[in-house]
Amino acid sequence: MSIDIAVVPVAGHGTRLLPATKSQPKEMLPVGRKPVVQYVVEELAHSGIRRLLFITGASKTSIENHFDIDDRLITYLRESGREEELAQLDFERRDIEYFYTRQRRQLGLGHAVLCARSLVGQQPFVVALGDSIIGINAKSDIVQRMADEFERSKADLVVAFEEVPPSDVVRYGIAKPRGAVSDIFELEDVVEKPAANEAPSTLAVAARYVFSPAIFDELVETKPGKGGEIQLTDAMRSLLKKGGKGIGFRLPATEPRFDIGNYESYYQSFVEFALADPDYGPGLKAHLQKLLANG
Repeated sequence: MSIDIAVVPVAGHGTRLLPATKSQPKEMLPVGRKPVVQYVVEELAHSGIRRLLFITGASKTSIENHFDIDDRLITYLRESGREEELAQLDFERRDIEYFYTRQRRQLGLGHAVLCARSLVGQQPFVVALGDSIIGINAKSDIVQRMADEFERSKADLVVAFEEVPPSDVVRYGIAKPRGAVSDIFELEDVVEKPAANEAPSTLAVAARYVFSPAIFDELVETKPGKGGEIQLTDAMRSLLKKGGKGIGFRLPATEPRFDIGNYESYYQSFVEFALADPDYGPGLKAHLQKLLANG
């Protein structure tokens, strides 16, 4: 895969997770042993990404701190013989360059992606939302497969989708496939939050994208919508309507998306990751079974 740069928007307020996110970014909330954004970075590294641009906002400096090398902590752990705990910091030494820029005004996901234009320039790039994990423990290579298809098919955009219940389509951007749907399909349009009886499918946008730099021109021309925000979906639709080639990737059941956007999904994600922990999962399972048995 020749695409080696990813944009990770992390500037949102996380209001649906208040009060936990009042002073702590939702992307830094723990899911099992790691914060959400660490799983995202590990997934991207697994797919060959070597440059990461975080689009941050106020009160997000803990994300920058997390990926810095903390020499004092390393020295303390080494000198006190805590080698097992020191091993937990291996992610600091990954061969990745980190860049950070502020989204100075909260003008939507499209505007956040547009903030990356100066660094990305005229090269294709990945967008990975910083509050969504794909697969258990960052083992998914969906981004690599998407990037390979982007290059193979000479696409302008490749988007990951997940199956959702018909009653939930009103909450998402929904794929309108061109022709029959398979695991990889041509994308005719993306319909933003359609009514259940008007949805062209039950495939919802799933937090991973590969774009050509042409998306930046569309974002510049995209007018703000509800709440004064520039929607990434609107720019995608415009690019497709102008003849751009779009490809959809359907996430397999073995690579579910964990959306850390509200308490229900956060609790479910934490429990699933904690149960998968090789050291503590079995004990947690027994504890949960005991709680449920006692009703």
